[in-house]
Amino acid sequence: MAKMYYEKDCNLDVLNGKTIAIIGYGSQGHAHALNLRDSGCNVIVGLRPGGKSWPIAEKDGFQVFSVPEAAKKADIVMMLINDEVQAEVYRKDIAPNLEAGNAIAFAHGFNIRYKQIVPPADVDVFMAAPKGPGHTVRSTYVAGKGVPCLIAVEQDATGKAYDIALAYIAGIGGARAGILETTMDEETETDLFGEQTVLCGGVVDLMRCGFEVLVEAGYKPENAYFECIHEMKLIIDLVNKGGIAAMNYSISDTAEFGEYVSGPRVLPAEQVKANMRAVLKDIQDGTFAGKWIAENKNGRTFFNSKRAQLAKHPMEIVGKELREQMLWKNDSDLDTASN
Repeated sequence: MAKMYYEKDCNLDVLNGKTIAIIGYGSQGHAHALNLRDSGCNVIVGLRPGGKSWPIAEKDGFQVFSVPEAAKKADIVMMLINDEVQAEVYRKDIAPNLEAGNAIAFAHGFNIRYKQIVPPADVDVFMAAPKGPGHTVRSTYVAGKGVPCLIAVEQDATGKAYDIALAYIAGIGGARAGILETTMDEETETDLFGEQTVLCGGVVDLMRCGFEVLVEAGYKPENAYFECIHEMKLIIDLVNKGGIAAMNYSISDTAEFGEYVSGPRVLPAEQVKANMRAVLKDIQDGTFAGKWIAENKNGRTFFNSKRAQLAKHPMEIVGKELREQMLWKNDSDLDTASN
C-alpha cells in the first residue's frame, strides 16, 4: 500500500519566515494562493505584466510582481502556469533568480519528467498535485475540507524537502483529505495516460459516438445529449463516492444488466487494452511529449483545428442550448471564476 500522509504528519510552522511565490493566477494558481494565505503563509504572486490575471490577483489582496521579481523574493517558487510555457519561463525568468536552498515546486511533473526543466543541484524540487480542479481546491478548503493530493520529492538539496512539501500541501488543504506519496515520473505517466485513454480522450470519444449513433438512428439530439453526455456526471459522482458497487446499487437492475452484457461489446477488453498499451508506450518513451512540444513550437495548427472542429459538433451546440434553459445554469458549483 502506498504511503499516505494526513494533517498529523504535517507541520505548517516549517513555512514560517518563508515567502511563497505562486507563478500564475488561473484555476490552480488562485486556489493555492488564497488557501495558503488563509493558512497563515506569506504569499506573493508572479505574473506577466499587462496580463489579465494581474488586476484579479491585486483585487484579491496579493502583492503582485513580474515573474523574475517574484522568483527573486521567494524561498519557494510554485509553477502553476501551463505545461507548454513553463520551460521558457523557467529559463528566462526563474533560473537566474534561484538561490541555493530555495525550492521550486510543480503541480504536475511533465517538465521535470521530460527534462524540459533541469533545476540546479542546490535547490529542492517537489510536487504538490491536487487531484481536482482549482475551483474545487478552493471551495472545499473554504468548506473546511480538502482535495486529495499527490506528493513527490525529486530533489532534496536541503534535507527538508519532504517537510516543506507536506507543509505546503497542508496549507492548500490537501492534508485534510489525504496525501499520497508518489514520484514525478509515475505521476506524469499515469496522469497523461488517464487523461488520454479514459478521462478526456476516452470519455469524450465514447460520448460523441453514443450521441452520433442515436442521432443517426433518428432520435432527437436533445434526448441523445441527456442520455449520453448529461448523465455522465451523475454516474461518475456515484462512482466517486462509493465505487462502482455504489453506482450499481443506485441505478436500476436493468441498467446494471446492460452494463454486464453490452459494455464488453462496445469496449472489447483485449483490443481496448492493446490500444491503451500503445498510448502508454508513447507516454513512457517520450513520443507524446515530443509531439506536444513540437505542436506548441509550430503554431498549434492541429490542436487549434481540432478545438474548432469540436466547437461545431452538434453535441456541443445542442448541449449549450439545453444548459442555457436549465434552472441550475447559474449554480455557483459550476463557477470556475477566480474567487
